[in-house]
Amino acid sequence: MPVFSTAEFDRALAQGPGSELDAAATTLALRLARAHLLGTATDAQRIGWKIADTDRTTDLAGWLERARAGDGLATFFAALRPAHPDYAALRAAYARETDPDRKLALARNMERWRWLPRSLGTDYILVNTATFEARLWRGGKQTGTWRVIVGKTSTPTPVFAATVTGVNLNPWWNIPASIVREKRGRFPASQGYVYLGGQWRQKPGPNNALGQMKLVMPNPYRVYLHDTPSKQLFERDVRAFSHGCIRTGDALGFATTLLEGVKTRAEIDRIVQSRQSVVIDLPQPLPVYITYFTAAPGADGTVTIAPDIYRRDARVPAAPPSGETCGI
Repeated sequence: MPVFSTAEFDRALAQGPGSELDAAATTLALRLARAHLLGTATDAQRIGWKIADTDRTTDLAGWLERARAGDGLATFFAALRPAHPDYAALRAAYARETDPDRKLALARNMERWRWLPRSLGTDYILVNTATFEARLWRGGKQTGTWRVIVGKTSTPTPVFAATVTGVNLNPWWNIPASIVREKRGRFPASQGYVYLGGQWRQKPGPNNALGQMKLVMPNPYRVYLHDTPSKQLFERDVRAFSHGCIRTGDALGFATTLLEGVKTRAEIDRIVQSRQSVVIDLPQPLPVYITYFTAAPGADGTVTIAPDIYRRDARVPAAPPSGETCGI
C-alpha cells in the first residue's frame, strides 16, 4: 500500500477519478480506521500502559474492502470504535461539551480507551486507579462496584492486565525488597513478621498488611487486589496510599461475589476465622484490567473529571481522531 503525502493526495484529487486517486483514498481511509481502532498515540506517549494491544493484528485492509463492496463504510468506521459503554458515555459527553478544558480531558480519555482491546469480553474486573474504583462485569453488564486504595504518587499503581484464577483467604505477605529497604529490615515479631527462606514474610492474622483476602492474579509487577486492616482510609475521597497494590473495600464481600456458586459467605467466614491460609479457585479464570481514566461515567451515567493524580494526562494526544466530531 503506497503512502501518500497531503500534496500527493491533492495532486491525485486534481487529476480526477482513476487508480491513483483510488489508492490515495484507500490509504487515507486506512489511516482513519487505524486511528479509530488503535488511537493516534506514539509508543512514547503510551509509556507505562502495559495492556497488550491485541487489535493490532486486525486485517483492516481486508475489512475495508469488504465494507466498500457492501456499501458499508459508515458501519465499518463505527465498528472500529471501542465497544464499551464507558467509551460511548465519553463520546456523548464530548459531543455536548463546550468547556475547552473538559473537552480536552474527554478527548484524552477517549484516546486511552483505544489502547484497550476493543472488546474486554463479557466477564471481567475493571479497575480505574484515577477514580479509586473496581467494577465487576458479568454477562456484559456491570454487577458490582467497590472502592479501592491505590498507589501513592511516589509508587503509582501500574497499568496492566492479568487473569484472576482464585482467592487466597488469610494470605501470607511476602514483603517486597523495596519495602524491606524502606523499613531497614525492622519488622516486629509481635505483628506476625518472620524471616523465612531468605525473605521477610508476615503471617496471616488481623495485622497482616494484605488483610484477610488477596486475589490470585500472577503478574510481573507483584501488584494484587487485596484486603487491608486500614479500613478507615476508604472514607477518604482521594485514596492514594499504597506502595502500588490495590486495597479493596468490603474485600470479603468482593471475594464472596467472585466465588458465587463455589463458597457461601458463611463458609468464607469460617475459613477466615481459622486463620489458615487457603486458596479457592474461581469457577472460571477472570480477566482483570488495571487502568487509568481521569474522565469516567459515574453510577448515574454522568461523566466526571477526576484529578490527574499521577500526572499522566499531558502526554496523551489532545484530540480525538478525525470523525469523532462529525459522528462517523
